[in-house]
Amino acid sequence: MSLTVSPRSAGRDGAARASAAPLEDGPGRVSALTMGVEEEFLLVDRRSRAPVGRGPRVIEAAARTLGPLVQAEFFTAQVEVCTDPTASPADLRAQLARLRAEVIRAAAAEECLLLATGTPVIPPERPLTITPDERYRRMASRFASVLGDYDQVVCGCHVHIGVSSRAEALDLANRMRPWLPSLQAIAANSPFNRGRDSGYASWRAVEHARWPTVGPSPILDEAAYERFADELVRSGAVLDRRMIYWYARPSEHVPTVEIRVADVNARIDTVVLLAVLVRGLAATLRTEAADGSPTPQPRPARLREAHRRAAAHGLDGDGLDPVSGASLPAWALVARLRERVAPGLAASGDLGLVDSLLDRVRTDGIGAAQQRAAHRSHGRLSHVVDSLAEAVAAA
Repeated sequence: MSLTVSPRSAGRDGAARASAAPLEDGPGRVSALTMGVEEEFLLVDRRSRAPVGRGPRVIEAAARTLGPLVQAEFFTAQVEVCTDPTASPADLRAQLARLRAEVIRAAAAEECLLLATGTPVIPPERPLTITPDERYRRMASRFASVLGDYDQVVCGCHVHIGVSSRAEALDLANRMRPWLPSLQAIAANSPFNRGRDSGYASWRAVEHARWPTVGPSPILDEAAYERFADELVRSGAVLDRRMIYWYARPSEHVPTVEIRVADVNARIDTVVLLAVLVRGLAATLRTEAADGSPTPQPRPARLREAHRRAAAHGLDGDGLDPVSGASLPAWALVARLRERVAPGLAASGDLGLVDSLLDRVRTDGIGAAQQRAAHRSHGRLSHVVDSLAEAVAAA
């Protein structure tokens, strides 16, 4: 079997868009879809544990080894890495470990710790600065009301799945919508924000929603998407198409569908679990699409509430089935997701892997629960920071 990929496009929106194409197993037969991951990390000072804008120097050093796989993000206190496309979970894990290790080394040289958390645990000691990039400066100027009177940094994890066309990316985005709240709940990892417990499992979801277009994607075919995207830019609602921040969207640079609901997570197991679940869901749904199955259309209010509950509670308490409107334990919704993606997981041989990784989440808790447990054990936010840095380094 051979892996076919199209060239990676290193965009200045903070991501080198990992291109991924299906893995061909003979004429007309596809055995696996490829996947790529982008992770946004936070840099904090080793002593104060507060965010610091040393990203440019860290990126310069890490790029000597990683090249365009490490890039800047909106704030200079952030670093983003991206994997190459792969069809192998083991290779994905190895890539993530290598990327993290190189950036950790570069950060250490600048007296920084690398954190995988959706929002800063400890507030910055001085205002953060925006990366000196023309596009970012234009965004900051036009959307100053979004930033408000403070610099809210958020860090996410984005999963790309290879598709054959933009039309297929949009069809998968349409069909994935009811299942994304459960993925968001699994990945919730930002309970603390700037020195306080937010009360949410994912406060990043709340802060990120300040930006225009963040939220569930509308149901669109390719022609409707082109009209919609053009109107968003023409009206000034977004600066450009890269600012279409839907939870599921077609990439503007490479043939992928991109899922954007997850907080960045310290444990690589969680990242691999998310990527494999998204791939299994895509594989299952593309088969159903070929069979002519209808696209589910949950009510918009239900879908928004399902995402709100996922952000608020993670996997503790009840979530919402956005199709039926039924309140169910979050873990029951995860079980439904696992059942839903089983055909795709079986096709790629990932059922056992997903079950094992889900068992670990059930035993150890999601990232938000682990952060709160670290705080309870010592009563200090500095210990939460240290535990996050240790978890990234251990991975």
